[in-house]
Amino acid sequence: MTPISPLETPSYSALLADLKERIRAARVRAAVAVNRELVSLYWLIGKEILARQDSEGWGARVIDRLSQDLRRDFPEMTGLSPRNLKYMRAFAEAFPDEQIVQQLVAQLPWGHSVKLLDAVKGPEERLWYVRQAIEHGWSRNVLAHQIESGLFLRQGKAITNFARTLPAPQSDLAQALIKDPYAFDFLSLGSAISERELEQALLEHLRALILELGKGFSFVGSQYHFEVGGQDYFIDLLFYHLRLRCFVVMELKIEDFKPEFAGKMNFYLSAVDDQLRHATDAPSIGIILCKGKNEVIVEYALRDSSKPMGVAEYRLSAALPAPLQAELPTEAEFAREFPLLSLVRVRMEVEREIRMLLDDRSPAERPVSLGILIGDLPQFGLSPQIVDRFRSALNVLNRAAHNMDVSAEDAATAAEVATAFLAEIRALRER
Repeated sequence: MTPISPLETPSYSALLADLKERIRAARVRAAVAVNRELVSLYWLIGKEILARQDSEGWGARVIDRLSQDLRRDFPEMTGLSPRNLKYMRAFAEAFPDEQIVQQLVAQLPWGHSVKLLDAVKGPEERLWYVRQAIEHGWSRNVLAHQIESGLFLRQGKAITNFARTLPAPQSDLAQALIKDPYAFDFLSLGSAISERELEQALLEHLRALILELGKGFSFVGSQYHFEVGGQDYFIDLLFYHLRLRCFVVMELKIEDFKPEFAGKMNFYLSAVDDQLRHATDAPSIGIILCKGKNEVIVEYALRDSSKPMGVAEYRLSAALPAPLQAELPTEAEFAREFPLLSLVRVRMEVEREIRMLLDDRSPAERPVSLGILIGDLPQFGLSPQIVDRFRSALNVLNRAAHNMDVSAEDAATAAEVATAFLAEIRALRER
């Protein structure tokens, strides 16, 4: 019997995987440490330039001479151009507290700081964007987009009843997460649209929608079906928030806010709390997105509501401004980096076709889960093998719907299986 090489044993594979993970983690820590040192060095250089110009009356020309001399003595070091030295001076002037720089700002790459210096003037607003970029892991492009959209002025500004309907820690966090207005500029839609068209456009730009909503929102479904008293109802968009630990119901309105919108939202939240909320979940929250609102009417409508909800406007733009188009990732980049949108779309189509099929063939009460729904299909003549093949792809579709990472290979396979399955369901409906 040929002995097994130690290099082929599970023990060796486990060792190799463990060492690779340790090396990756060490490289990340090293990169972070290098960035901290670099940003701290830039701040010290900027501080010295500021101090000497102030105490000795040096003019701007000294920066050109300083850049020339430093680059001569450190030819291998980049970042010593006159332009970058001026940014260092502006950096030290914008963040005069060394402790804040070392503990907070130095966590961001230098390019983020340059963008903040260029685009944000107020110290409070600048520091707010620093904290948000660190917490959410924003790239420089995303940071630029959030600044351009005026996120600082919109975050936490919606009219809500959270302070009265939620306990203090939950209400404060929920209030901070709701914006007003929401910026849907990425849709490139005109004002003459229907609610269904607005919803469909948001789903087709799911990645951008999740980015605008903020960290923690996980997509559950659109036109989410539930029954009350034997009648069918559909929620425009349903999310689950991972930090708040609650469902978030979102209703879209292409008109100004009306008091009856709050009554309908109160009804939806009661149904979600009764049918979907788990014992460990916090109370569900509602967001009514309107084209416009009268704040006095909103205050009256929410005053006696027993369910936590907020009202915000949304903003549409017929076309993105040229500077913003240059900063945002292209559609091709999104499609390459996030192979999710087609999977979300086909999952929605599959669920809709199955529900229509079951409604046509059987009056029985419909389960909520798609995984449970497909278990009813063999009784209508669909091959169990086809159902099992789709069931194996459903995990990938669900990951895509919740904005989780999906490899290109898994996405392609799941899309192929789901498309074939969709064709089988439609053929079954036509029999």
